[in-house]
Amino acid sequence: MRPNARQGAARRLFPAGTPPRRRPWDAPLMRIPTLCAAALAAGALSAPALAQDLGEAQFMANCSACHQPTGLGIKGAFPALAGDAVVLGDPAALARLVLNGRGGMPSFRADLDDAQIAQALSYIRMAWGAAAGAVTPAQVAAARA
Repeated sequence: MRPNARQGAARRLFPAGTPPRRRPWDAPLMRIPTLCAAALAAGALSAPALAQDLGEAQFMANCSACHQPTGLGIKGAFPALAGDAVVLGDPAALARLVLNGRGGMPSFRADLDDAQIAQALSYIRMAWGAAAGAVTPAQVAAARA
């Protein structure tokens, strides 16, 4: 297979054995796992707080465009999650809903793994003043089966 022009230019600029150049914005992103591990080890960040942060990140990336960052949704289009009986009810039923979709909601079965779905669901069950329990990846896996 013949390399395209961009690949050829890259080979001329970075011959074999040359380390790849890093973009300026890569450095902070590459330090996140190290910083999180250090914060956990130092006691500056608790495991539940880290889990909540990961869940919020999953929610913001996959759900907030429709359900809004506040969890209040858009009346007549996207239901509110804050205080919703389905969200605060059976975690298995909630996991099935996210995995399979419903109405205009897409299925996230192929897009997110069990841990990512569990993080997002745990976040919405504990955000906005709610106190429902966390959802585990095992519960999502059981709902997926």
